[in-house]
Amino acid sequence: MNPYERFVLPRLIDGLCGMGDIMARRAELVPRARGDVLEIGMGTGLNLRYYDGQKVQRILGVDPAAQMQPLARQRAAQIAIAVDMIAVGADGIAAPDECFDTAVMTFTLCSIADPLPALTEIRRVMKPDAQLLFCEHGLAPQPSVQRWQHRLTPWWRPIAGGCHLNRDIPALLQQAGFVLSELAADYIPGPRPMTYLYQGVALKA
Repeated sequence: MNPYERFVLPRLIDGLCGMGDIMARRAELVPRARGDVLEIGMGTGLNLRYYDGQKVQRILGVDPAAQMQPLARQRAAQIAIAVDMIAVGADGIAAPDECFDTAVMTFTLCSIADPLPALTEIRRVMKPDAQLLFCEHGLAPQPSVQRWQHRLTPWWRPIAGGCHLNRDIPALLQQAGFVLSELAADYIPGPRPMTYLYQGVALKA
């Protein structure tokens, strides 16, 4: 791991993913989690403040970027919910089948190198009635914006932790065997290639 990835990238991602409009989306979504929660791509723990301690028993955060954990652990210490963290990718979750009540995924699917195996693994560990709560940026509907997303992604990905600007989030979820029970999509303020968000709830098909 080079110095940029170890020291600069965690703070960069924490700053970009902690901006006001993004935090507002987290605040809408994360309190809906319940029971035993799997958070995919916990990163620096920006979601932790929004979990409802009356509804959530424990949280397991998975993220291959171990250098993000110091900030996440600081935030975990500030809430009254048991939080465990493991530095693995979503495609290698060491958990039994159908053991989580909720999965939470925010601004994560863009940076997973091979998203379909990861989503399949998430689906495996969700209980039959579990919900996947997601908020992700991705492919915009306008062809003019899409063109910029495709152009920028090869340049953006190396400096932004593997982030892809041009992923079709609903299509990926459906390909992995999820049904979208709720879906909203719109822009937040900022450069359009980077700010088209999909937010909703996915269920096991």
